Amino acid sequence: MTIEVVYAKAHTTFPKNYSYLVFDTDSKDGAVIDPAWDLTQMESLISDHDVDLSEILLTHHHPDHVGLADIMSVEYDVPVLMHKAEIRFYSFSCPNLYAVDEDTHISLGQNEVIPIHTPGHTKGSTCYLIGDNLFTGDTLFIEGCGLCFGRGADPIEMFDSLRKLKSLISLHTIVYPGHSYDQCVGKRFDYVMQSNIYLQLDKQDHFVSFRMRSNQYNLFDFK
Repeated sequence: MTIEVVYAKAHTTFPKNYSYLVFDTDSKDGAVIDPAWDLTQMESLISDHDVDLSEILLTHHHPDHVGLADIMSVEYDVPVLMHKAEIRFYSFSCPNLYAVDEDTHISLGQNEVIPIHTPGHTKGSTCYLIGDNLFTGDTLFIEGCGLCFGRGADPIEMFDSLRKLKSLISLHTIVYPGHSYDQCVGKRFDYVMQSNIYLQLDKQDHFVSFRMRSNQYNLFDFK
């Protein structure tokens, strides 16, 4: 029941944008997480690793995370899974779309895929825990956390979601976010806990005022 993770990176964007292929090395059952940019690259990853794609997992509805979901769902004839709150709030649709929540049973070979509802960046943002690997979309980055303004975004919900992850996720879990800024993806959660200031703010009002501060150098200035 060994899980392997490989990723596709959009080289033309900043921050760097990641899609992931995760698969069971025994059964070769695999899932794509947040396919967005380069269809040829994603197809090559699936083919090169001889993966039998069984599902597409979406963390949220933003175009830089779902751009290839409709094409790939039809090409590979697989379901696209997204949290029901995200689908309902944003009226999201694509072929083969299925709504999930934290009680939904999802399997990947002999492994369980655990959806963790983490609103804050969007209303239905969801992380996926697969073995010792956590795919966080735009909820948690190695360097910071997602933006908390815009329709359905809420810094209080983001604070609660990060606290939820801290209570649920083992320190040895490997974190794979949807973007990287100045650090590589695939860091252990204990490293992220020590280096990410947003996981160190334990009071809601402090977190909200810091995340929403007006004197940020730019949108990706986490400190």
